[in-house]
Amino acid sequence: MSVYDIIIIGGGPAGYTAALYAARAGFNTLVIERMSAGGQLALTDVVDNYPGFDEGIDGFTLGMKMQSSAERFGAVTEYAEVTALDLKGKIKKVITDFGEFEAKTVIIATGANPRELNLPREKELLGKGVHYCAHCDGRFYRDKIVAVVGGGNSAVSDALYLSRLAKKVYLIHRRDTLRATKIYHEPLKTAENIEFIPDSIVAEFLGEQRVSGAKLKNLKSGEETEISSDGIFVSIGREPATGLLNNILDLDEYGYIIADETTKTSIEGVFAVGDVRQKALRQIVTAVSDGATAVHFAEEYLSNF
Repeated sequence: MSVYDIIIIGGGPAGYTAALYAARAGFNTLVIERMSAGGQLALTDVVDNYPGFDEGIDGFTLGMKMQSSAERFGAVTEYAEVTALDLKGKIKKVITDFGEFEAKTVIIATGANPRELNLPREKELLGKGVHYCAHCDGRFYRDKIVAVVGGGNSAVSDALYLSRLAKKVYLIHRRDTLRATKIYHEPLKTAENIEFIPDSIVAEFLGEQRVSGAKLKNLKSGEETEISSDGIFVSIGREPATGLLNNILDLDEYGYIIADETTKTSIEGVFAVGDVRQKALRQIVTAVSDGATAVHFAEEYLSNF
């Protein structure tokens, strides 16, 4: 069995940027991806906040371009599901449903998935009025009515962002007060087109081919009401894809890998990039930056291997 210089787990923007930098530097590089290039990016209809595409680009195409860029320099992609990891030895082992692979270094780029409401037809209506990224898809709702579900910093930030595009924004939260920090409260009060709906959950999506609104349930009174909405943005947090890493790497209380701006983890020769690691901002550009950074420090590690 050949030993790779670098194995990258995850083929999103962070993973394929790491693959590009690694392969271009002459390292024997393998990317293991369970579905398709781009990860969550591939589900985005139009990306218009990534530099270099002045008319935007659909997420699937951008993901494929990132894969092609890395493979142009010799990176190899294997489509497989990682089932187990042995990262403590000098040679790291990645066990998949396709076979076992070994490497001197491993870069974890498994990303994070948005938490869902777990309502009927939620997946069916994804991209047809149901969204998980206001900055990705908010542009489609200029001068329309939208709703944001959640009460933390991300939800309030999304509502404020959408208030600059949409004519009306409902902010729906299951409690009577928001969990968002105080810095968000004043701009929320001054945003005239945001209506806060407390103590409520979305009980049902309305609409056939597309979302036309939502049925809400008040958790205190039990009363059900309906609102009209062209789009519903779910902002109730994200779940890092770190299930296999429990008791292997140090994780924070939310399950994200503890890794600073060097992307180094608690095990030497193992790096974490993109949405899966602790960080202030999770965007395509920050994921890409992580990928380049990880290879810089992986190269430093390999020079002393």
